[in-house]
Formats: sequence, structure tokens, C-alpha cells
Amino acid sequence: MANEKPVENSSRLGKVGGQAVLEGVMMRSGTAVALAVRQEDGGIVLDRSEFTSVRKKHRVLDWPIIRGIVNFVEMLKLSYATLMKSADLLGLEDELAAAPEGGETSAEDEEKRRKKAERAVKITEVVSLLLGVCLAVGLFVVLPVYAAKLVNYLTPGVDIDSLFAVTSLIEGAVRIVLFIGYMLLMTLLPDMRRTFEYHGAEHKSVFCYEYGWDMTPANARRCTRFHPRCGTSFIFVILLISILIGAFIPGSLPKLARIGCKLLLVPLIVGISYEFIMYAGKHDNAFVRIVSAPGLWMQRITTKEPSDDQIEVAIAALKAAIPADFPEMVGVDALDADGKPVRPETDEPSDGETK
Repeated sequence: MANEKPVENSSRLGKVGGQAVLEGVMMRSGTAVALAVRQEDGGIVLDRSEFTSVRKKHRVLDWPIIRGIVNFVEMLKLSYATLMKSADLLGLEDELAAAPEGGETSAEDEEKRRKKAERAVKITEVVSLLLGVCLAVGLFVVLPVYAAKLVNYLTPGVDIDSLFAVTSLIEGAVRIVLFIGYMLLMTLLPDMRRTFEYHGAEHKSVFCYEYGWDMTPANARRCTRFHPRCGTSFIFVILLISILIGAFIPGSLPKLARIGCKLLLVPLIVGISYEFIMYAGKHDNAFVRIVSAPGLWMQRITTKEPSDDQIEVAIAALKAAIPADFPEMVGVDALDADGKPVRPETDEPSDGETK
């Protein structure tokens, strides 16, 4: 079995996807979203929710290119909400609201402290989002344009601005270097490295499901942690396509005009990139392998080999997101430290125990 060549089950390709979060994994299949987070006591807590895309309600939003733009916005929103929910399941907000040492507090003071903590978290979320957007625009749009202008200034014998493709290549190269450098810096943070390990666990469990194997940590570990539909690959495809489309923007344009054109073209670039990622996830040919290669290489940075404990979390999330395939997970709220399902307590005794 060790030499068995994996064969993907076509009916399962693209059926489930997910993301790594704080000490856990989120999986999504159809409208079902399942979040699994490892607790300090060793158990796994599960959270289920529904997410229906607006593409289901408005057919025009499901047209090629447009659907990629809509999906990108929706996934940003879902990813952010899921990340915040994982923090809540870990009890980070409760820690902020914890009573100070040195005495008991009234229920009223407890409620005030909790509301204050929630407001602090929400303010932090908004500030972080705004700073993230400004940083992304500054690093990946503004800085590359100025870098290309600097190269043109330092090479007086060559009019780079008149060469559309060269200007776009310089800007694209700067973006790629910045992206790789940023990801490498993230690996130096212990918490981010653990998230990258959960990212690897997510990929392995998805592959294990797509191969039709039994969902066990041992089987998932045999799978690769590099997946063609990964968000890392998506970002890298965006960077590559931005170079191609940017080649049609005159390099002689003023810097601010060129920056404006870049920003206006972002939706189109995202839409085209989405179509390729969807195609790459269901096809294996020379073209797909060549274009997907840089993104798969980048996953050597954004994914790390997970532990069996982390793979267990990813498997729990995947099973909870596809109850039709894993009915044993229906009604399960958590898994204990031994991996046994925990269901909501009822008045009826279970497993021979009395209440």
C-alpha cells in the first residue's frame, strides 16, 4: 500500500476546500461551513454554519470572470469572520474580559468588562483591516510602480518606459520578491508557523478525501501538502497574470495614472485568476503544471508538515462539513481528547451511564 499511486475520485474533486485558522481548520462544502479548533484540554470543538453565495441568487454574478470577483470578496469576508470565530472558540475574548486578581466581582461588572472586551476586539479588527488594505496597496501596487520608474532613471541609455512588457516585468518581479519575503518573515513567528502546519494538515486531509481513502491521520499523512487550488497558488497566479495584463499599460504614463490603472484592473485580474485555479483543480496537463508550478513552490513556505494531532483537527472539520458522506458526525459538537464524539447532553442516559 505504501507504493500505491493515488487516484483522485472525480466526483470528489473540488467538493471541499478550507483554510487554516488559529489552532484549527475551517472546511467548506457547498453551503456548509465547519470549523474545528483544538482546545487546551486536548479536545476539539466544532462550530457549524451556513454560507450561501450571492451567485446562487443572481445568475449574472455566476458568469465567468464575474464569479471570480464575487468569490474573492466573499472568501475574504468568510475567511476574516472564521478567523475571528476561531479566536472566540479559543477563549481569547474571555481572557481579555477576565476579572482582575484580588477579589470577586458582581454580575454587572462582569457584563461591563465583557462588553468592553468585545468593543476592544472589534476596534482592533477594523484597524487591522484598514492597515492591511493600506499595506497591500502600498507594497503591491504603489512600490512596484516607483521601483520601475527608479530602474528607468538608473538606466539613462535605455528608455524602459517605452517598453510596456519590460516595465510590467520589473513591477511584477518586485511584487513577487515582496510576497516571498513577506511569507518568509511570517515563518519566523511561532504562531504563524503553527498556522502553516494546520494549512498543511488541511491540504493533506482534502487530498485524502479526494483519493477516496479512509479519513485517518495515517492515510492523510501519505498525501502531499501541496494543492493546486490553494489560496497561495491563487495569489501567485494573480501576480503572474498582473504581469501579462500590465504589459498593455503604457510605461510612459505618469506614476499616479499607472497606479490608478493597476487598481482598476484588479477585479479583471482576480476574475481571470479564479477561472484558471478552477480549471487547474480539475485538470492535469502540461499547461496547468507549468503555470501552477510557482504557486506550488510557494506552498513550501506557506505550508509545513503537520503533526497527527493537527491532521485530526483538519479531518474533524472536513467530516463535519460533509455530513452526507460522514453521518457519524451529525449532531457532534466536539471530540474529546481521545477523539471520541461528544454530543449535546440529554436527559436520557447514554453508554450505560446514569445521570
